Amino acid sequence: MNLKNKIAILGAGRIGTTIAEDLSANFEVTYFDLHINKRLSTNKYINFVQTNLSDYTQYPTLLTPFDLVVSAVPGYMGFKTLQAIIQAGKNVADISFFEEDGLQLHELATQNNVTAIFDCGVAPGMSNFILGYYNAQININSFECMVGGLPKIRVKPFEYKAPFSPIDVIEEYTRPARYIENSHVVTKPALSDAELLHFTQVGTLECFNTDGLRSILHTMAHIPNIKEKTLRYPGHIALIQALQQIGFFNKPEINIEGKMISPLALTNALLFKNWLPALNEQEFTIMKMIINGENKTISYLLYDEYDQISNTSSMSRTTGYACNAFAHLILNNLFTKKGAYPPELIGHDGACFQFVMNYLAQRNVNYNKIEA
Repeated sequence: MNLKNKIAILGAGRIGTTIAEDLSANFEVTYFDLHINKRLSTNKYINFVQTNLSDYTQYPTLLTPFDLVVSAVPGYMGFKTLQAIIQAGKNVADISFFEEDGLQLHELATQNNVTAIFDCGVAPGMSNFILGYYNAQININSFECMVGGLPKIRVKPFEYKAPFSPIDVIEEYTRPARYIENSHVVTKPALSDAELLHFTQVGTLECFNTDGLRSILHTMAHIPNIKEKTLRYPGHIALIQALQQIGFFNKPEINIEGKMISPLALTNALLFKNWLPALNEQEFTIMKMIINGENKTISYLLYDEYDQISNTSSMSRTTGYACNAFAHLILNNLFTKKGAYPPELIGHDGACFQFVMNYLAQRNVNYNKIEA
């Protein structure tokens, strides 16, 4: 085993676990978390350091031995974590999907001689990356991405499970969605513009507006029309809108029998068990991208299922392996620019594009191209 490079992984949730297992085949891996991960504890090639990752003052010392850092912390602490990693002078691949604009850290990363790639997942992530590749090849008129992760067994009422905190999902349902239409940024309510789409693999799904474009709004603003939608089983929108209209997503505390309670906090607590996937639960990830150029239309379809051999969820596989592919770009010196970069600013490089696509295909995560 090649232990030339030492890699630190911050956060050992489901996706962080998949990242650690995959990287441990070729590198010396240490994961940092407040709690030990039972699954990772059985892997003799993976080390564990117990620490409070929200104590950013310790990062310069904590990360000194490592050649690369992967940040897989929760979204609410992602931006500050990435900032601290950059200030510690470490190259980093990030999948924390924080709310803030990662491009704001570009100058800091440049000053610290750091290569930082953020939003290294599926969408954002691979959708950005593929768009960036074709942006360098053709004049694009429009880009549309539809994506979702769902359980194979539909259980009423929500027919949905989330491998992360429900409050992050609720944010998708409440934050206004930004798009580019006719070369102008427009804002629409989340859950709006619902439509039904049929997929051979899973049947009919409904899709709706969410605010998922992130950095593309700035880096690809020259494309006249860009939008992203989220996929769910039909009927999900109506359930979410009912909760929203009643007030279950409101943040301000209300007085209930003398106790001050935030409806959103209560909703998050109640949905956590209901939406938490069971151990080894069958699920899938599906994404369709449509890129319209002047003379051609290029489509990509990703369909990936839970891996029963490795007992790894599709969401963890598609997200974690994408992150590791970007980490390898840094480790293999295929991408050496200093600064903070989203995937679309890397995808234009043919060698980087081919490496990432091959890396995923070797792990049976396949983006199937359809060109017309």
